[in-house]
Amino acid sequence: MSYLLGIDVGTTGTRALIIDERGAPVGSHATDYPLSTPRPNWAEQDPHHWWDATVASVRTALAVAGIGGDAIAGVGLSGQMHGSVFLDEADEVIRPALLWCDQRTARQCAWITETVGADDVVGETLNPVLTGFQAPKIIWLRDEEPENYSRLRRVLLPKDYVRLRLTGEYATEVSDASGTSLLNVPRRRWSSLMLERLELPEEWLPAVYESQEVSGAITARAAALTGLAEGTPVVGGGGDQAAGAVGNGIVRTGVVSVSTGTSGVVFAHLDEPVVDEQLRTHTFCHAVPGKWHVMGVMLSAGGSLRWMRDELCPAEIEVAAQTGVDAYELMTAEAAHAPVGSEGLVFLPYLTGERTPYPNPNARGVFFGLSLRHGRPHMIRALLEGVAYGLRDSLQIIEAMGVEITQVRASGGGARSPLWRQIQTDVTGHPHSTINVDEGPAYGAALLAGVGAGLYGSVVEACGATIRTVDTPTVDETAHRLYAGYHRLYQQLYRQLEGSFDAAAELVAAGEA
Repeated sequence: MSYLLGIDVGTTGTRALIIDERGAPVGSHATDYPLSTPRPNWAEQDPHHWWDATVASVRTALAVAGIGGDAIAGVGLSGQMHGSVFLDEADEVIRPALLWCDQRTARQCAWITETVGADDVVGETLNPVLTGFQAPKIIWLRDEEPENYSRLRRVLLPKDYVRLRLTGEYATEVSDASGTSLLNVPRRRWSSLMLERLELPEEWLPAVYESQEVSGAITARAAALTGLAEGTPVVGGGGDQAAGAVGNGIVRTGVVSVSTGTSGVVFAHLDEPVVDEQLRTHTFCHAVPGKWHVMGVMLSAGGSLRWMRDELCPAEIEVAAQTGVDAYELMTAEAAHAPVGSEGLVFLPYLTGERTPYPNPNARGVFFGLSLRHGRPHMIRALLEGVAYGLRDSLQIIEAMGVEITQVRASGGGARSPLWRQIQTDVTGHPHSTINVDEGPAYGAALLAGVGAGLYGSVVEACGATIRTVDTPTVDETAHRLYAGYHRLYQQLYRQLEGSFDAAAELVAAGEA
């Protein structure tokens, strides 16, 4: 039997997943690494950590599966989107990579939009220039670190740096490249207009593939380090959201995914590119050849719950260490004791700024409505509800764009919590179904590898052969009506606080001067 390997270069760690040709997982391993925040609004990582974690995770996954590297028919890559890896002429990393959640580039975004022209930016890339995207990070390097910029010869996305170490090839694929502000998304190739007006050479950028296309092969050196066989094909893969959507079967119109990981993403398949008139969502190339997708992105969904766990729930962490029960399970069990609406407590989950529907790097988290009645159960439940309100925003925008929603599939860590999945179901009014596999973007990357290796005839065929729905909750109509009022309050709070977010950011900046 042949096997497939998916590698997901995430924000908190890299995961290697091995599946058999029927789609059944047979071995996996994840290796964590740190995230650095040297200043407010900054987020960086050392790309060497990704490579070291890839080597460790692949070796361990092979051992868990009990197979040798020569049994792997193909490798697919996925990873956190938008990050910038800056390399010199010897392919050495110049400085720590700027990540998707880094917010330092607001000035550069404005400059790019003015220099290129807002209409031309959207015409070429189908999106506004946002702080998380790659192009403003390159301009930031030019503005703020000219010595490093003078050494720059290549710019890669996170997963594509790992590809370079695996194959020796400078390559990316259309779904991840869509989030650079440098790709002509309708034509699925680098935008000569964007590059010319920003005075960036195209030779700094990698070759662009479709997601299931073979982009290179494992080198002898990478084989010796990882245990894979030299010559094993490596396909384009996908950005984490597109690969995760493939792994969730979002490869036809009407089926939408809601992923609650570090970020929160609502993802819908498109047969043709469609753009929100107010540019609140992203329209990118899909990992399905010749298709696109629209997605709304919250920056701190599961990330908000992780913050609460790490900063406010030491007792749960201690009990988890003693009992082996996940701390998140203990937290959501506690949240279940609070009623729908958390007795008026509302959480705004903007811990790292926000993207959809408010592209505001200065937005910040808020607990509104605290009283002596409220305890930890209310605070945890309010956080779960606040994330669900943000996801409802994205679903409503996508529906207003004329995109049909016939089924919603839940994925990510949030889907593992029955309480959180029910809250999302009741807040949005759409039942959040689960599927037979919940292995994240690495699973989609492995399926893409299967197409490239010839085990499946197409991406759609691969999903049809491996993925099915297993559980669908029912909307509690009473809760849904109550949540509708809280959702309106949630939206009102952002509008009332928007100016205060900016004022607070100015005060923080003044304190750093």
